[in-house]
Amino acid sequence: MNQPLAYIHPQAKIARNVVVEPFTTINNDVEIGSGTWIGSNVTIMEGARIGKNCRIFPGAVISAIPQDLKFEGEDSLTVIGDNTTIRECVTINRGTNDRGKTVVGDNCLIMAAAHIAHDCVVGNNSIIVNGVLLGGHVVVGEYAVLGGLSAIHQFIQIGDHAMVSGGSLVRKDVPPYTKAAKEPLSYVGINSVGLRRRGFPSSKIKEIQDIYRILYQKNYNTTQAIEIIEAEMEATPERDEIMLFIRNSQRGIMKGYTAG
Repeated sequence: MNQPLAYIHPQAKIARNVVVEPFTTINNDVEIGSGTWIGSNVTIMEGARIGKNCRIFPGAVISAIPQDLKFEGEDSLTVIGDNTTIRECVTINRGTNDRGKTVVGDNCLIMAAAHIAHDCVVGNNSIIVNGVLLGGHVVVGEYAVLGGLSAIHQFIQIGDHAMVSGGSLVRKDVPPYTKAAKEPLSYVGINSVGLRRRGFPSSKIKEIQDIYRILYQKNYNTTQAIEIIEAEMEATPERDEIMLFIRNSQRGIMKGYTAG
C-alpha cells in the first residue's frame, strides 16, 4: 500500500493489503477493508466505510457531502459492502440527518458515471448501469437491475429482483419481481429470466405471475386486487412480500400493464 504519489490521511484506517494507485486522495475518517483495490484519481472523503475485496475505478468520488441545501455539515457515512465494484466516475454522496448514511450492499456493480445521492440504500447483488441517477432517499432492493440512463425520483422504492428498462423515468415505486418500461413507466411482466437464473422454480415463478395478473391485468383497482390475492392465493413469503411492498408504498406503485 506504500504509494508515494497518493495522499492518504494518517488517521485513515486502511487494511495492510489494500492497493492504492497513484494520484488518489483518501481523507480522514475513512475505513477500507482488506483486499480492496483503489484506482488512480479516486477521491474518498470523510465518512466512507468500504468493505473487503472491493474495486473502485479511476475518477470515482466516494462520500462527498450531499447535494442537499438542508445539509448543515452533520456527521454521516457512506457504507459500501464487500465485493462491490464501482466503475469510472461514479459519485456516491454520504447521508444526512434523515438516515445518517448512504448504503451500497455486498456484491454490487455500479457502472460508470452513475450517481447515488444522499440517504439511498442499494441492496446486495444489485446492478446499476451506466449513467443511472438516484435521487435522495431511494431504496433499491436486492438483485435489482436499473438500466442505463434511468433517472429515479427521490424517495422511490425499487423491489427485490425488479428490472427497470434503460432510459426510464421512475416516478412511482416498482414492486418486487417485476419488469418496468415505457413512458410513463408501466408494468411489462415479471422478471422471469432473472428469477430462473437465481434458481426460482417454475412453480414459484407461476405464483408470482398469477399475483401480478390479478393486480395489473384484471381491471381491478389496487384495493380490490389485494383483497382477491389474499383471499384466493396461499400465503407465501413472495406473496406477503409483494403485499407488504404495495401497502407501504408512499408514492404509489407504477401503472398497470399497457398493450403496444
